[in-house]
Amino acid sequence: PFANPRNAAAGSIRQLDPRITAKRPLNMFCYGVGELSGLTFETYYALMLALQDWGLRVNRPHIRVCDTVEDVIEYCHRLEETRGQFAFEIDGAVIKVNRLDLQAGLGEKSRSPRWATAFKFKAVQETTRIVNIEVQVGRTGALTPVAHLEPVEVGGVVVRRATLHNQDEITRKDIREGDTVVIQRAGDVIPEVVKAIASHRTGNEKPYVMPDACPVCGSKVERKEGEAVSRCPNPACPAQVRASLNHFVSKGAMDIDGLGDKILGQLLERGMIHDEADIYKLTINDLLKLDKIEQKSATNLMQAIEKSKQTTLARFIYALGIRHVGEHVSQLLANHFLTLENFQKATRNELLSVKGIGEEIADSILSFFEDPSNRDLIERLLTSGIRFEEMTRPEPSPIEGKTFVLTGSLETLKRAEAKDLIVSRGGRVSSTVSRNTDYVVVGLSPGSKLQKARAFGVATIDEAALLHLLGLE
Repeated sequence: PFANPRNAAAGSIRQLDPRITAKRPLNMFCYGVGELSGLTFETYYALMLALQDWGLRVNRPHIRVCDTVEDVIEYCHRLEETRGQFAFEIDGAVIKVNRLDLQAGLGEKSRSPRWATAFKFKAVQETTRIVNIEVQVGRTGALTPVAHLEPVEVGGVVVRRATLHNQDEITRKDIREGDTVVIQRAGDVIPEVVKAIASHRTGNEKPYVMPDACPVCGSKVERKEGEAVSRCPNPACPAQVRASLNHFVSKGAMDIDGLGDKILGQLLERGMIHDEADIYKLTINDLLKLDKIEQKSATNLMQAIEKSKQTTLARFIYALGIRHVGEHVSQLLANHFLTLENFQKATRNELLSVKGIGEEIADSILSFFEDPSNRDLIERLLTSGIRFEEMTRPEPSPIEGKTFVLTGSLETLKRAEAKDLIVSRGGRVSSTVSRNTDYVVVGLSPGSKLQKARAFGVATIDEAALLHLLGLE
C-alpha cells in the first residue's frame, strides 16, 4: 500500500520498469495545454470542453463558471463542505479568469499567474496524544522540539511526529507531554500541533521546558536576544557534525552521489571520519567494511568522491555551510571574488560591496573565517585534491541582467549546467514566463511556457542561440 495518492503517482511514473507502471490504475485530470497550433479559444471553459470532446479526462462536474465574486465565494465554500464526498483528495480550489485574452493581458509574477489564485480549504484535523517530546539538533546548532505522537491518519497520511518549533510556541500553546492534541498537516503537507485539548487532561501531563544543555553533546545551550531559537554552541557536537556532512555531500554542494545519511552515520559511528576532509581519505576497503556495501556500490562511491574534487568555487562556498550563505549567495560571492583566497581575505566593507550581501551575511562570513578550525578544514580539503574551475572577471555579457526561462529538454547542456552558465554571466533563470522575461530557451518537447512566451511576445531562442549568447559557440 502507498502512503498517499501523490506518492503512488510519483513512484509509479518513476518506475524503471514500465510494465509495473502499466499495472497501476493511474488516472489524471487535464487542466491546461502546452502549445496550440491552428486552434483558438475565447475562454478557458471552452478549452476544457474541447479537451473533453477529444477524449481527455477533465474534471467537468466540478468546473463552474461564475458571474460574480459572491458566486465564486459561495461555490468555493460548497466545495469545501462536500470535499469528503469526492473520489479523490483535494485541498482547495483554483479561481481563474475565464477569458484567455484577459489572462494574457494580466500576465504572470515570478512564481504564479496574475489571472489565477488558490482558495485553500481548512486543513483536515484529527486528535491524538503526545507520547513524549524530543529535541533535535540541526546543522547550525538549532534545537528543535519534536512531538512524538500516537500514530494517527490525517488526510490519508499516517502522522507520528510533528515539530513544535521552539519554546515560545510550546508556551504559547501550553503544550505538555501526555496532552491530547489537535493536529493538522499545514498546507495538507507538514504535520503541526494546532492546540492542546485542556479538558482531556488527567493531571499526569508534564509541562515541557527546553533543556539548558544540548541533548547530544551536553554543551550549555545559548539563546540570543531577539531570537526564538536555542542553539548548541559546540561545532564539534555529533549531531551538528552529521548534519554538516549531509549538507557538504548534497546535490547543490559537493554532489557526492550515493553518500547518504545512513552511510555517513556508519562512518561516524565507526570513527572512520570526523569531518568533511576525512571523506577524501576513505579507501574502497574502508567502504567494504560497512553494512550492506558491496564491491560495485563501494567502487561507484569512490568514483563519486573522486569526481567531486573537481568543482566550482560557488559550490565549495555553499558546501562549507556558512550560516546565511545559501546557493544564490555563494554564486554572488564566487562571481565577485573569483578565488577562494580573495574570499577568505575579504574585509567587512568588501563583503558589503557585493550586491545582495547585507550586514548579517557579512558578519556570519567573517565569524566563520575567524575560527581557526574552519581555516584548518579548508586547508585540509584543498590538500586532499579539491580544485576549482578557473574563474575570470566576466567581460560585459549580452545576457547580463537578462531573465531566462528554460522549457523542454536541452541536448548539449544539462538544465543545471545551463542555469549555472547563465547565472555565472550575470543572467537570471526563472521558473515562470512573464512580460519581464527576456528569453525563453526552447528545447525538445517544450511545455506550456512556449505558448505563454508567444502570448506575451517574449523572444524564444533554441539551444544553439543560447550557446552563442553564452560565448560557447
